[in-house]
Amino acid sequence: QVQLVESGGGLVQAGDSLRLSCAASGSTFNKYAMGWFRRVPGKEREFVAANSWSGGTTYYADSVKGRLTISRDNAKNTLYLQMNSLKPEDTAVYYCAAKYLGSGQPSDFAVASWGQGTQVSVSS
Repeated sequence: QVQLVESGGGLVQAGDSLRLSCAASGSTFNKYAMGWFRRVPGKEREFVAANSWSGGTTYYADSVKGRLTISRDNAKNTLYLQMNSLKPEDTAVYYCAAKYLGSGQPSDFAVASWGQGTQVSVSS
């Protein structure tokens, strides 16, 4: 079972950038599809971005394409989310998720390991 810890959230202004990190431990990181999701209070969890366990396929929500970039460093057991041109509607708690030998498709994370989340707040 993999354990996940997110970091890098904070309060920024619209147009600013942030980089989130998700440190993984306890299992073989490079065998996991990894993804980022977010949740706003009162709303359902929303898919942001993910890549397959091999890293060969990447998926993005339409709302973040061109602004947010997912990447991973298997040597450091770390997943990243580079967030550029942030908007107030990006405000949410961001969670990383891991799925063993997953495809990276959003539905694949219905049963997955999750971190505790990191808050991102974007002011206008």
